[in-house]
Amino acid sequence: MTRRDLPLPLTLPLPERHDLVLRDYSASHGSHAHDHFQVLIGLEGVLEIEVEGRGAGIGAGEAQVVSPGDRHDFRARDRHSRCLVLDTSHAGWARCAERAPVDAPQLHTLARYLAQCMARPQASALALLHGPALLLEAWRPQVPAASDSRRRRIDWTLLADWARARWHEPLSVADLAEVACLSPSQFAQRCRDEQGMGAMQWLRAMRLAHARELRLGGTSVAETARRTGYRSPSALTAALRR
Repeated sequence: MTRRDLPLPLTLPLPERHDLVLRDYSASHGSHAHDHFQVLIGLEGVLEIEVEGRGAGIGAGEAQVVSPGDRHDFRARDRHSRCLVLDTSHAGWARCAERAPVDAPQLHTLARYLAQCMARPQASALALLHGPALLLEAWRPQVPAASDSRRRRIDWTLLADWARARWHEPLSVADLAEVACLSPSQFAQRCRDEQGMGAMQWLRAMRLAHARELRLGGTSVAETARRTGYRSPSALTAALRR
């Protein structure tokens, strides 16, 4: 990233989020969306889930990744379902969102083991600490292709910091690509491959995440809208509700 001067980050990069829990679902209907990936691995019963209009059932040994921003409706098919749920901001899950696990039985075995560890967290602290990374590795073991080592690496954290300092500008895919030293088409494809979303969708997600961060820190709606480039406080409120 050399074609434009990059300012020092205005704030420290947000840490990656990893929350691993056991969750019981009932026959009651639920519906929401997250600003992070949600990984669900079935342990008992069947969880009926509809993601952006696409329905599926997650039974024991089955799994699904819900991408950031995707609204999903859910309920247990037979009154009760239990899943191991990982809420994570790790970008590596983007490649898993549209693909089934390479080795579903191995993933299920790992999920059951982690579920057992949760019953005695002090004795299993190391397993739980590394659980999120182990689940990602079990889902899709990565064997780097020869061409991958020659590809220019994109520092997504630094790119997000660069964009955060310019919300007042009408940023485009070409602007992001120039900073990353790639063509717009190359950058757009890399964003889909590595972040699981289009380049402008990624940019909107970064802006909305910054707005949420400011609001949680006590910044007023009007000031948050001004600092993150929303045209009005009502536009920001509407975006947060969506």
